[in-house]
Amino acid sequence: MFEVLVFVYENYWRGDACPEPQHLGRKLSAAGFESDEIAQALTWLAGLNSATLSTGMIHVPAEIALETAAASPPLAPAADSLRIYSVAEQDHLGADCLGFVSFLEAAGVLPPHMREITLDRAMATGGDPITLDELKIIVLMVYWSFGEEPDALILDELCDDTEGRLAH
Repeated sequence: MFEVLVFVYENYWRGDACPEPQHLGRKLSAAGFESDEIAQALTWLAGLNSATLSTGMIHVPAEIALETAAASPPLAPAADSLRIYSVAEQDHLGADCLGFVSFLEAAGVLPPHMREITLDRAMATGGDPITLDELKIIVLMVYWSFGEEPDALILDELCDDTEGRLAH
């Protein structure tokens, strides 16, 4: 499924530029993807679209989204609040993925509403625990669904292969 998501990300600049699911399914089939992968990806993308629409913050840059969240106290988390992950989230995401989510939050590039969509979509993958590379694809797709591109340094971090890195 993740190969299909990468294909969609690379070929459609934003979520609203993506064709309707039936047409997209035909394009993906013509590109050589298996029908079960396509079905999984289309279901996953429908959930992403639904989650994005439910925020009411489509096409709002992350910086503005953070300000908007701060301006609506009943819905915005307090500055000193802490996100507690369920056992199921901890098991499915693992320490590396949860650490990466914390890194993005601390860097100020993953506002709370995008974090929650990221976690929701990560949990929607089902099956085996997800890898860090799969989580990075999910984060890219969440940005994509809001019609924005992450900051260049964050984009580099999301697209970088960490296996070849050496710790200093």
